[in-house]
Amino acid sequence: MIAPSRFLAWLLLPLVASCSLQLLADPADGAPQALHLLDYISADYPDTVQAGSIVNQDEYRAQQESIKTLEGLIAAMPAKPEKAALEQNLTTLRTAIGARQEGADVARQARQLGAKLAVAYEVSQAPIITPDPSRGAPLYAQHCSVCHGDAGAGDGPAGLGLTPAPSNLRDTARMDHLSLYAIYSALSQGFEGTDMPSFADQLDERQRWDLATYIASFSVEVATASSDKTYNIADLARQTPAEVQAADGPQAAEAFRAQRAQPPQVKRGPAQLLDYTATTLDKSLAAYRAGQHDQAYDLSVAAYLEGFELVESSLDNIDANVRKDTEKSLMAYRQSIQDSLPVSEVEQRLDTAKTKLKASAQLLGNDGLSWSLSYISGLLILLREGLEAILVLAAILAFLRNTGQQSAVRSVNIGWGLAFLAGLGTWALAAYVIDVSGSQRELLEGATALFAAVMVLWLGVWMHDRRHAAAWQDYIKSSLVGGGGRFGFATLAFFSVYRELFEVILFYETLWLQAGPAGHNAVLAGGATAVVLLVGLAWVILRGSAKLPLALFFSINAGLLCALSVVFAGHGVKALQEAGIFGTRPVPFFDFEWLGIHADAYSLSAQAVAIVAIIVLYGRSRVAEKRRVTA
Repeated sequence: MIAPSRFLAWLLLPLVASCSLQLLADPADGAPQALHLLDYISADYPDTVQAGSIVNQDEYRAQQESIKTLEGLIAAMPAKPEKAALEQNLTTLRTAIGARQEGADVARQARQLGAKLAVAYEVSQAPIITPDPSRGAPLYAQHCSVCHGDAGAGDGPAGLGLTPAPSNLRDTARMDHLSLYAIYSALSQGFEGTDMPSFADQLDERQRWDLATYIASFSVEVATASSDKTYNIADLARQTPAEVQAADGPQAAEAFRAQRAQPPQVKRGPAQLLDYTATTLDKSLAAYRAGQHDQAYDLSVAAYLEGFELVESSLDNIDANVRKDTEKSLMAYRQSIQDSLPVSEVEQRLDTAKTKLKASAQLLGNDGLSWSLSYISGLLILLREGLEAILVLAAILAFLRNTGQQSAVRSVNIGWGLAFLAGLGTWALAAYVIDVSGSQRELLEGATALFAAVMVLWLGVWMHDRRHAAAWQDYIKSSLVGGGGRFGFATLAFFSVYRELFEVILFYETLWLQAGPAGHNAVLAGGATAVVLLVGLAWVILRGSAKLPLALFFSINAGLLCALSVVFAGHGVKALQEAGIFGTRPVPFFDFEWLGIHADAYSLSAQAVAIVAIIVLYGRSRVAEKRRVTA
C-alpha cells in the first residue's frame, strides 16, 4: 500500500504538483501534508544517497522537489512565533540533501522538523481510540490484499505490472523508518497520479488507524517480542522503531515493533468514546471554517455514530432526558452544517453540544459501568428491543393457531429462526470478515424498520378485513393461507425479528466492552432476566388471545399491528437521519421513544403518512364490508 523507496520519484512528483496548487489556497491542510512529505523523506532518503554518492538519480531529484514543495507549504501556513524557526530548519534540511549528507543524518533532521511542525500547528499524531489490528485485518483483506498480497509481500494479483509496484510491507528495514502515523497518513492522503488511492472517503479515522496498525504487524513477529516496558499509544504512533533502537538498543526496538503492531488495549469506556466524539467535532468545525462543508458534515456524522451513539443505551438507563438533550444538540450542530449557517452560529451550536457531552460524561463516569448499571443495561436493552418483535410474532402466531393453520405456524417459525441465524451471521461478518461502519449500521436498521412498517400495516389491514366470521369463512373457502400467504407471514416474521436482533447485537457488543471483565456476568444476568420476561410475556399474550372471540381478537391484533407500523416508520426515519442520509428539522412537539415519536418534521411526516394509509385502507375495508352486507 505504501510505495517502495525505489519508486519515490513516481509517487512524489504528482503529489508535489497537487500540493502546490491545492494547499496554497487552503493553508489549514498544509501541516498534515507537510508531515506526510517529511515522513517519507526520512524513510526513503537513506536508500537514495549512500556514502555521499547518489544511488538513484530519479529519487534524488524527487527529494529535491519535495523540499521545494515543503517550502511552499510552510510559507502558506498561518503566521506563528515558531514559523521562522521551521523555515530555518527546512533550509538546513535542503542544504543537507543538496550536500548529499548521510541518510541517517537527513532522516533525523526530517523527523525533528516534523515533530516541531506538529507541535507548532497542533497536528494530532495519535489516535483517540486505541487501534485494534483485529478490526484492521478484514479492512486489509477488503481494500489492500488484491495489490499487496494476503501476507503484505507486494505480490497481489492486481499489483502485477503496476508502475510503481506495490510495496513490500514486510520489509522491516524500511518499515522501521516509518511511524504508525506515517502509515495512517499514507492511507488518508494516498498518492495522486498513482494506483495508491486515498481511503479517507471509504474508511473513517478509526478504521484507518486500525488498518495502519495491522499493516505494521507484517514487519514484526509479535509472539517473539518481550519487554517489561509498555509504551503509551502516543509514543507508539509518533516514534519509529529506528529511533527507539538508536536510543535504547535492538531489544527495545523489537518490543516497540511488537507493541505498535498490537497496541495494549485500553477499555473503550464511556469517557473514551465521548472524548472521540468531542475531538471529531472539533475537526468537523475546523473543516467547516476552511470551507470544506462536505468533510465537516461527514465528520459530524462520524462523531455521533462512532462515539456518542455507542453509549446512548447506558446513558438512557441513568437519565434519558440528558441523553435526549445531548442527541438533539449533536443533531442541531450537524444540521447547521447542512444548512451552511454562518461560522459564528455553527460554533455556538458546537459549544452547546460539547456542554451536553460533558454532562453525559459526568453521569457515565470515567471507569466504565458499575455492576448494577451493567445488569440494568443488559436487562433493558433486550427487553426494549425484544418487546416489539414479541408483539408482532405473538399476534401472528396467536392468529394462526386460533384458526388452525399449523402449516403457516411452521412458516412463521422458520421466518424468525432464519432471522436469528441472519443476526448471528451479521455479527460474525461485522466482527471477523468486514467492518460495518456506523453509517452502514444505521442505514440497514432504517431500511429494515421501514420495510417492517409496510409489512405490519399490510398484516393489520388484512386481519381487519377478516374480523367477521362470514368474511373469515369466505377466505377459508378460497384457501386461507396459500403459499403466497405463508411466505408473507414468514417474511414479516423475519424482518421484525432481524431488525430488533441487529440492534440487540450492536448494543450488547458495545455494552460488553464498556462493562469490562468485571461486569460481564452482570450483562449476562441482565440478558437472561430479559429472556425470561419476554418468554413470559409471549405466553401470556398467546394464552389470553386464545380465549378471545374471533372478531374481538382480530380487531385487537389489527389495531396493534397498525400502531406498530406507525412506530416502525418513526424509528426507521430516525435511523436514516442518524446515518446522515438526510437532515433533521426539529419542530415543537413531544418525544416518546417507545412509540417512535420524535419532535422532527421528517419523522413525524413518515408517521403521518402511515396514519393516512391506515385511514384510507380501513375506509376502503368499511366500504367493501357495507357492499358485502348489502349483497
